[in-house]
Amino acid sequence: MSLRNIAIIAHVDHGKTTLVDQLLKQSGTFRENQQVAERAMDSNDLERERGITILAKVTSISWKDHRINIVDTPGHADFGGEVERILNMVDGVVLLVDAAEGPMPQTKFVLGKALKLGLKPIVMVNKVDKPDQRAHEVHDEVFDLFSTMDANDEQLDFPTLFGSAKNGWAGMSPEDHSGDLTALFDLVLEHVPEPHQIQEDGPFKMLATTLERDSFLGRILTGRVESGMVKTNAAVKVLDTEGNLIEQGRVSKLLSFRGLERVPVDEAHAGDIIAIAGLVKGTVSNTICVPEVSEPLKAQPIDPSTLAMTFAVNDSPLAGQEGDKVTSRLIRDRLMREAEGNVAIRIKESDQKDSFEVAGRGELQLAVLIEQMRREGFELSISRPRVLLQTDEATGQKMEPIEEVVIDVDEEFSGSVVEKITQRKGELQEMRPGGGGKSRLVFHAPSRALIGYYGEFLTDTRGTGIMNRMFHSYAPYKGAIAARRNGVLISMEQGASVAYALWNLEERGPLMIGPGEKVYCGMIIGEHARGQDLDVNPLKAKQLSNVRASGKDDAIQLTPPMQLTLEKAIAYIGDDELVEVTPESIRLRKQFLDPTTRKREAKKAANA
Repeated sequence: MSLRNIAIIAHVDHGKTTLVDQLLKQSGTFRENQQVAERAMDSNDLERERGITILAKVTSISWKDHRINIVDTPGHADFGGEVERILNMVDGVVLLVDAAEGPMPQTKFVLGKALKLGLKPIVMVNKVDKPDQRAHEVHDEVFDLFSTMDANDEQLDFPTLFGSAKNGWAGMSPEDHSGDLTALFDLVLEHVPEPHQIQEDGPFKMLATTLERDSFLGRILTGRVESGMVKTNAAVKVLDTEGNLIEQGRVSKLLSFRGLERVPVDEAHAGDIIAIAGLVKGTVSNTICVPEVSEPLKAQPIDPSTLAMTFAVNDSPLAGQEGDKVTSRLIRDRLMREAEGNVAIRIKESDQKDSFEVAGRGELQLAVLIEQMRREGFELSISRPRVLLQTDEATGQKMEPIEEVVIDVDEEFSGSVVEKITQRKGELQEMRPGGGGKSRLVFHAPSRALIGYYGEFLTDTRGTGIMNRMFHSYAPYKGAIAARRNGVLISMEQGASVAYALWNLEERGPLMIGPGEKVYCGMIIGEHARGQDLDVNPLKAKQLSNVRASGKDDAIQLTPPMQLTLEKAIAYIGDDELVEVTPESIRLRKQFLDPTTRKREAKKAANA
């Protein structure tokens, strides 16, 4: 049985996981009466809730006596590290592009990585059944993108299909509703080569590209066998990227992918994608090989992190009441485990040993990590995100990360969007008509200017705007950028909030808490309508009197409080504020809870 290894790559929400669903169904992987969840490859809870792919995953199908290993990849730029790793395992890619939106920032990112590795893409213009589709224009835009990314002649001669992943069909033209994906299956077999640069007879070597843990098997490392073959219980060793010995051990279990299952096998040969259990220290980018091999396989370098947050022990007065993992040792162990398997995350311990600097690709990537930890029972204090600056070695100039921002917005809102991003030191690069009657605006803006902007953007565009961001380059530091305009309302007492007190505070600004909620001194309970912070008392009860008057005892009606999700909270806070994250609550607080200490530290910062 011949073998093909392919990856499905695309911008977020262009239909990768839906396409894999249809490929699995039409290849006969499932029984006719088998109940299968929609987006079967999005297997963890966060992926299902958010409707995005976070982790790259492998599946396998059979078609006409051929086996095709398929890797489903994330589409969001924050999880680009997952895409970079797995492209080492495949010999071809299927690039999906939305027939209305066309190529987007992440399309450019993943395509650039694939072209650099010499992979030959198959292009599928997806969602051609949408009323606002412009399939032929998008096809031309894809060709222009290939040209600007220096694709070679072979890569420029890419085959194109038009189809609908949701409805499970693809054809040679948008009108060719052939009814199934046979054209795509056949094109993969014809266009994607069998695993190349593979030595069937050489010594066993494999580059680990993903790491996960299993409660029964321990660490499981997945990768493609680059040469030779391996059997269960074979003696192997692990080398790092420099060729240093990490450990020696035995393969306790070999797992091959069959549909959505991992099936134990006795042996695996060059070219196949497999998972190995039995190693204790081996990790991503390590080479697993037989004892006589001394040279490691080359691992692709990963783009650097651009954003960092401080994860610290929760030291608020409510600490330890809702979570069971509250010590710095437990937080450190969990973060180190994450960094081991996630190559795009970097962990640095602080001098105080109770906080850690966690660097990643973007706010969403770090928010997903925080959400996973809070579901596991952790309590944390999270700082405002900050960008990681670099210094130009030649000039000594301070450099900051710049992002390419692509915005699709109705024409009536484009003026306010341009004004807001220009105020944040963004530069308009392009303005042209987009799909669905919207205008497409392309900016280059500093990463730090975009922290916290998304909520404001949705307000400005009445929720109709679509914003996509991707790291572009480092550029000279662009100077100070205006911070949040409004101050906050800070509790000066500890206890349970009182409806009467909140009713009186509503005129000061929108609140973030309701009656009966636990508050403490230094906790942020609302946004002040003015520019400065204000200490308030949310516990103040109504003074009782023996004199009854008309209207005195009317029922209090409160405006519903602002609902803060984790991402909104992280984007909202200022430099002197923290997000308190527990399994049950998300609270905002000042870094220094005591008002006197807070004023003293603010004075120090102003004089610095």
